[in-house]
Amino acid sequence: MKYKEAKRRYLEDNEEVALKAVDYFFFFLSAQLEKEIAVKNYHYYDTLYNIASGRYNLGKIAENEILQLELNLLKAQAALDNSELNYENRLFVLKSFLRVPNSQNIELIAPINTYHFKVDVQDAVEKAKENTSEGISFERRLLEAASALDAAKMNGRFDANIYAVYGLTQTSADFGSVYKDPLEQKQLRVGIQIPLMDWGLAKGKIKVAESSQELVRTAVEQERIDFEQNIFLKVMEFGLQKNQLHIAAKSDTVAQKGYTVTQQRYMIGKVNDVLELNNAQIDNDNARLSYYSALRSYWRNYFELRKLTLYDYHLDEKIDIDFEELM
Repeated sequence: MKYKEAKRRYLEDNEEVALKAVDYFFFFLSAQLEKEIAVKNYHYYDTLYNIASGRYNLGKIAENEILQLELNLLKAQAALDNSELNYENRLFVLKSFLRVPNSQNIELIAPINTYHFKVDVQDAVEKAKENTSEGISFERRLLEAASALDAAKMNGRFDANIYAVYGLTQTSADFGSVYKDPLEQKQLRVGIQIPLMDWGLAKGKIKVAESSQELVRTAVEQERIDFEQNIFLKVMEFGLQKNQLHIAAKSDTVAQKGYTVTQQRYMIGKVNDVLELNNAQIDNDNARLSYYSALRSYWRNYFELRKLTLYDYHLDEKIDIDFEELM
């Protein structure tokens, strides 16, 4: 059982590597996007400030508006500096994880092609019990507790030992004669031990083993409930991912269109409120980052479901490898 449990844990460790890869991938992907946004915003606010300066000199806008745009430009510069630092940090972590040389450039592409399938909760629970290390761990722990109780009942009751000894012996003043015509020496010993009184020691050990067994049984029951509840929540979360991705993608599109329209109207002087322009830009940036965050949530849920069940629902097959070939 321990060997089977270890093999299953090896498969789960592989899925854990995939989860870490998802995290490092999206951490850098987000840093890459944040840097792109920061560069774009800096150049955009620099352009707006120059345009607004001309309008201010002509007396077409108030001083508070030009000051607000100058403040936005300074914030954009600070955001660009921070985004570049975060970008380099996340790039280093990803290269370290992948063991990619530092000199190699990396540019990530968002994995927008996702797989959506319906997963039955009860089916996922059964597959987890059949395939995962935790499923077999519950049975092993109960078996070990029963074994400990059985050992406590058997020890200290009745012991019988039988010894059989056969040997050869010889003595001589001459070393070479020691091995000539040796004499046989045989022994047979039979020993029986029956405790007459142990002052309740054996009974006490049995009670301790019974208490330990009950404690293990209670812990396993609670952990099984938590185990199944965790799978239930993960299946529910994965089921929501398709709709969440759709909402995030739609929000990104709407925010992009709204920002473009507001930007163009400000350029031609039909929008005079800088705050309206700021809000449109913030909504646009946040919508794009939220879409990437929804993508990360999808892929994390995808691989967490694989790890929890050791089953690939996309390919509809059990996750396994040839351990004989591996060793």
